Amino acid sequence: MGGAETGLSTTTGTDVVDGVLFDIDDTLVDTHGAFRQALAGIIAVYLPDLPAQRHGEVLALWRADSNGYFRRYANGTMGQEAQRMARANQVQETFGGAILDEAAYQDWDALFEDGLQGAWAAHDDAVQVVEELRAVGIAVGALSNAPVAYQLRKLERAGLDTVPLLVGLDTLGFGKPDPRVFIEACRLLGTDPARTAYVGDELDIDAQAAARAGLVGIWLDRPGSRRHAMTDDDDVAAAGVVVVRGLDGLRAALGL
Repeated sequence: MGGAETGLSTTTGTDVVDGVLFDIDDTLVDTHGAFRQALAGIIAVYLPDLPAQRHGEVLALWRADSNGYFRRYANGTMGQEAQRMARANQVQETFGGAILDEAAYQDWDALFEDGLQGAWAAHDDAVQVVEELRAVGIAVGALSNAPVAYQLRKLERAGLDTVPLLVGLDTLGFGKPDPRVFIEACRLLGTDPARTAYVGDELDIDAQAAARAGLVGIWLDRPGSRRHAMTDDDDVAAAGVVVVRGLDGLRAALGL
């Protein structure tokens, strides 16, 4: 994907927004790094014979979620535990581990979750950009495809508890890319969708979905952080949204 950062005024015809909504995982919080830490613990216990040079493949498989289990959870067609267990067993099967029954999965998940929560941390540019936006009068909030209580704990652990979580997966019973979640978040933020930016790390369910809902879609394309390989078609698709390489470029992209 070769798109450059795009200023808001040239993309939307609007010089200023009144509000900014943020995705949480891999946007405000370094969930990529937390997954790496959690899976290192899993590999040590459940895949001890996996060569070190293949450890990165485990992280890549988990983040790609090639069978779409998490997205089925986000659209309300699969339960949280069912999707997590399916993903755990995909890891086990792919890398030669034992398939987990319900009891074994509970132990696997406890180890995974302990490592994950212990590694939650804000991206280096997250706290500063939130403070800067507020300083110039921009309303700030968060929208997530995970349960509210879980994400509130994550924001607190990461030092981002000043960011109000407006909509989680359990707020409406479904999540992004459904346009209703973006509209509800804007309602709670108190801003017009057309004057609200939504910033997220996934091109399709974040930036494009927000744009379809009438918001300013901003794709946070951090170097080295993509979950999936991109194609030439994705280059074309990304032309309809604002692209930033880090949150430190957000104010300039918004014209603030």
